[in-house]
Amino acid sequence: MMQPLDKERKFRIAELVITIKLMSLVFFCIAIFIEIPKIFTQRTRILNMDLSMIQYQSLIAGIFLVVLFSFSLIIIRYYKRRYLSTTGEERKQTVFDIVEICLFIMLYSSLIVVSGLSASPYKFIYFFIMISATIQHGLKKGMVVSSVCAFILLAIDIIADPDKPNMSFQIDLILAGVFLMITWLVGYYRSVEAHYSERMANLAKLDDLTGLYSHGYFQINLSDQIKSAKRNGKNLSLMFVDIDSFKYFNDLYGHQEGDRVLKHIGAIIKNLIHEPNSAARYGGEEFTVLMYDAPEEVALNLAELLRSKIEEAFEDKYIEYGKLSVSIGVATYPKTAKSKDELIKYADDALYRAKSFHKNKVEYYQSILEEIKAEIDEDDIAIISSIKTLISIINAKDKYTYRHVERVVILCGLLADELGLSEYDKKILKYSAYLHDIGKINIPKDILVKKMRLTEEEWNLLKQHPADGVEIIAPVSSLEDTIPIILHHHERYGGGGYPAGLKGEEIPYLARVLTVVDSFDAMTSNRPYSIGKTYDEGIKELADCSGTQFDSDIAAAFTKVISQNREIFG
Repeated sequence: MMQPLDKERKFRIAELVITIKLMSLVFFCIAIFIEIPKIFTQRTRILNMDLSMIQYQSLIAGIFLVVLFSFSLIIIRYYKRRYLSTTGEERKQTVFDIVEICLFIMLYSSLIVVSGLSASPYKFIYFFIMISATIQHGLKKGMVVSSVCAFILLAIDIIADPDKPNMSFQIDLILAGVFLMITWLVGYYRSVEAHYSERMANLAKLDDLTGLYSHGYFQINLSDQIKSAKRNGKNLSLMFVDIDSFKYFNDLYGHQEGDRVLKHIGAIIKNLIHEPNSAARYGGEEFTVLMYDAPEEVALNLAELLRSKIEEAFEDKYIEYGKLSVSIGVATYPKTAKSKDELIKYADDALYRAKSFHKNKVEYYQSILEEIKAEIDEDDIAIISSIKTLISIINAKDKYTYRHVERVVILCGLLADELGLSEYDKKILKYSAYLHDIGKINIPKDILVKKMRLTEEEWNLLKQHPADGVEIIAPVSSLEDTIPIILHHHERYGGGGYPAGLKGEEIPYLARVLTVVDSFDAMTSNRPYSIGKTYDEGIKELADCSGTQFDSDIAAAFTKVISQNREIFG
């Protein structure tokens, strides 16, 4: 497959070649305009034509202009289709090139024959086909064309005057040498230009350290692959690969050793990934793999194979650091993502999920909103699509809210298993966790990302977000059971919360579950105005606030979840 940068360069060369060929046809027609009427006027009696020179010229000029225009359209159309097409037809292209060169040589040779053979003033016209052939096909083929033209030129001199050496032959012998010299110079320049263009293209599209494609080339390639997948009805899966805790590794072993690790992982990826798939270094310790015509199952199998090979390659190699591993996120177009930007975002989301709670794991992007869409009434799908848009706006306004929601969804799933909730309650809790902050759409960005503590007025505005969230989802009847959870997830078990000041058993049970998880993630995360607590500090906070802010039984169960998954949460 022709790469995007190479395609652009070859297309520009084709433009130059077409221009040279069209110029040669213009000169050819001018010569015909001058020479052919002379032949006709000399044969007026034979042809029984009684036309003046001007009439002959007008007639011949008109005929050849029509032929030139038609031939020009054919050439331009062919080269446009040839260099813009993604399908390779090399054999047909080669045949066309040979036929085209032969036609041009025949045209030029016929012009020289009718304009005086060895005395023809148009021998220079061979330069056009020699130069265009050399630019288009390179030095070797250019020299072949040049040699053929030189041979024809000298043969015409010998045929025109075979009995004795003539001045024209001697002059044309020098001209033949000039043909070859000019062709060699143009061809040599073409070879040097191609060599350095290739080197510059490689610098632009290859990562110097790993030998994989660069970030910039990945973006170009991804756009082309999306178009191809859409045109051919194929799947396109994207894999994001990130080295776990690599900053700590660099601090421990130094950046030179870190570079060796990056190079080694790049080699593993390169050995595993083959056409039509492609791999790139996205940046830092992050890599991407594009998998063409790869549905979810195929992509996940390849991702798991890559993860295990990297794990095996570094097993027991860095004792002080521990296990060197990678986390991988996968998303697929068009199953989950509908555009290039969505594909990148969703693969990154899946990677974030893998790194946040598991590490050394492969995660596939799962959209909770798509799950909701599958279960709600058809009349409510448009509302869910609007909610998806609102969530995207919140994510753009406040990255913390987005990451916070992702973590809360996963933590609620773990806690739901520990509490033994029914499948329906698990589902409602997950939906509530995903939508619990949607009311923040009405909160100005400067409040959401404010680095100082909020004023009382700002705090009162922020406290409106549960009620605002309920108002947004209220029209969706299938989400009716999430309303009390979203509305009351900021209530306190001992009273004094908002918006209703409920306490104890008055607070819906699943709202109490969400309160514990939401509060724990908030206190252990870095916020614009404060540094998050450690997990140990967060667990202590849960214990200290049990019975006052949190339901004691739920807080104890969540503490158990955190303690049992120490290797996940760190």
